[in-house]
Amino acid sequence: MSSETFVKPGSGGTSFLGNAVPRREDLSLLQGKGGYVANIPMEGAVYAHFVRSSISHGEIVSVETGEALKMPGVIAVHTAENLGLSDREVILKVYESGMTRPYLARERVRFVGEPIAVVLAENEYLAADAAENIWVEIEPLKPLVDLEKAVDGEVLLFPGLDSNIVTEIPKRKEVDFSDCEVVVEAEIMNSKVAAVSIEPRVTMASYEDGRLTCWASNQGAHDYRDSVAEALGMEVKDVRVIITDIGGGFGVKGLASEEEIIIAHLSRLHEKPVRWMESRTENLTGFAHGRAQKQKVKMGGNRNGKITHYSLEVIQDSGAYPKWGAVLPGSTLMMASGVYRIPNVEFSSRSVATTTAPVCAYRGAGRPEATSVIERTVDLFARKIEMDPAEVRRLNFPNREEFPFRNSTGTVYDSGDYEKALDKALNVIDYEGIRSEQNRRRDENERLQLGIGISTYVEVTAGGGGGEYGLVELKNDGTFIATTGSTPIGTGHVTTWAMLVADRLGVPMEKVEIVYGDTDKVPSGEMTGGSRSVQVSGSSMVDASEKLVESARKAAADLLEASEDDIVLNKESGDFHVVGTPTVSISWEELASSTSVDQKQLIGASDFSQEGATFPFGAHIVIAEVDIETGATTIQRVIAVDDAGKIVNPLLATGQVHGGLAQGVAQALLEEISYDSEGNPQTSNLMDYTAISAMELPSFERISMETPTPLNPIGAKGIGESGTIGSTAAVQNAVIDAISYLGIDHLDMPLTPQRIWAAISSRSA
Repeated sequence: MSSETFVKPGSGGTSFLGNAVPRREDLSLLQGKGGYVANIPMEGAVYAHFVRSSISHGEIVSVETGEALKMPGVIAVHTAENLGLSDREVILKVYESGMTRPYLARERVRFVGEPIAVVLAENEYLAADAAENIWVEIEPLKPLVDLEKAVDGEVLLFPGLDSNIVTEIPKRKEVDFSDCEVVVEAEIMNSKVAAVSIEPRVTMASYEDGRLTCWASNQGAHDYRDSVAEALGMEVKDVRVIITDIGGGFGVKGLASEEEIIIAHLSRLHEKPVRWMESRTENLTGFAHGRAQKQKVKMGGNRNGKITHYSLEVIQDSGAYPKWGAVLPGSTLMMASGVYRIPNVEFSSRSVATTTAPVCAYRGAGRPEATSVIERTVDLFARKIEMDPAEVRRLNFPNREEFPFRNSTGTVYDSGDYEKALDKALNVIDYEGIRSEQNRRRDENERLQLGIGISTYVEVTAGGGGGEYGLVELKNDGTFIATTGSTPIGTGHVTTWAMLVADRLGVPMEKVEIVYGDTDKVPSGEMTGGSRSVQVSGSSMVDASEKLVESARKAAADLLEASEDDIVLNKESGDFHVVGTPTVSISWEELASSTSVDQKQLIGASDFSQEGATFPFGAHIVIAEVDIETGATTIQRVIAVDDAGKIVNPLLATGQVHGGLAQGVAQALLEEISYDSEGNPQTSNLMDYTAISAMELPSFERISMETPTPLNPIGAKGIGESGTIGSTAAVQNAVIDAISYLGIDHLDMPLTPQRIWAAISSRSA
């Protein structure tokens, strides 16, 4: 792991932007004082417990609740018949209108884990006991797990429709590969995974005096509020959402889920505070999954290494009910050609419903899928023409002078230097030496074989650009309040926003209070996701701070009896003075306490809006060792070059890369949500779903690189998902490179010891 020089923010003076400032959020968490929903006291609260389907697809014959209602402490039992909520319309309007979701299953269940009934009781134990005494009879129907069969439509999940296709992207043009000297083809499965946030879904709601308050573990307070208000038919002004600390989001905690809306509804219905926290099994089987693409890929070019043609067909698993996952192929399309100049590219996708849990956005959301398939295919292409995979990549990069660069699917990359990123990664390792050692081990048929995996990537962040609410105001005591519409999700927002505001105002960070996550205190806000925070929300903080400085200059000019044009802010001292006369000055504190200054004017409201998306990029190299007798893999080194433009705080950026690498390596080696042919989950707990731990991960080596974007005043791009996007393909390529001399060209993720051993054994036989 790269070392950082820590900087303790002082009293104005030299800018600490670009330095490793320790997180100010962590002390309360380390002391056990975090504001997690499960820890918030609420007198008189009752507890909810859901009864879930154990059948993947079937007709509901009956739901018997009589015994449960007689049990001690039970307040109510609700099914679809007495819940009083209309079916939920699909989240995005591009889906088939007939694919609505009942909040509690009505007439039919479509995946194991779908909620059928909910119990309210005086405590969580009584609620769970009562749920065990609700008897559900289901007449099984044919399951639908296979994606090809879902496309064929022999089994229909929604009888009113004639297809399981949720949405599709047709081919825009046919690509003719007949002129290619070399063509490689493959079918690749980008496995279904779970986010496995440390904190599962947890919520609490209280209804009082016609107003509903929800405490949530979610990535966007205002989006959560809006989805609750819409479902319950309430005015948004009558719904308050509070978010303080959340134990991981990773994309799946966007908007309010069906169960969370039910909890809000039950609080209003029974006029009692209601709490709910899902179990780990509920989280793994009944919540959202990620990735889940079946990819058919074809690449062509010449024997000198030039790639000229590329085709990608995707079948996206959407799960039983359409969520964000069904439109993620749109992001895969944007990034289909990766970092390469490929003149002929075609893409098509079909998103299908299956009898599995819904698929949602998960760290990277469509972009890791694009990177993984093209980087895997480039290695296949390089292997076929017997050329070094690093050299093939270098031959097909656009030059730095070509940016902004339009790829073959029409996406315009703002800035980049892909060859420099690859060279930086290669220079850290003795590439030729490792290749030589690899050949020696192969020649001597050693048990532990060496593999080198390369992944060069580009991704899109802050898709569509846009703005974020930002307000900075001077308080009467000379301190500042900075209000943001973004919701921190554990990524260091409070520290980052305080750094940006303090830097622009010339004051210590300790004087800046950050307000967020409460819809009564923050008038508007966007969901935190898509790696948009620093570039959009951070720029709004900068913009608001600069507008406050302008307002303060006017006030200081009046007090100093000078022209406003002659007043400057000395950031070294945090004082306003006339140009050339620093000894006569007005401090922020003096402005705050002055009776002749209209304090209501000492605010800055942002109107910043970023015109478009930014495109971070990088190169990851993984060195892996594979035991050819057992299939066990050891990751020896991970080198990560991630360029996300200007970095505000390298400590926080490194933390984001760290987490991203862990999740990328996890998908490549270990993690997969799996179902049997009947649609039964095979990974319903953390014994079966092998989430990664520190034991499987080496320390990583991060190499800094900054190519600023011109689209925002900071010059920043997003970095929250880069580690995941680059690392997955690098690990997969490294493992396959280690065993490729045995005639193994490709293996799907996860590259478990069993899968590797089976492939080697098959080749040996």
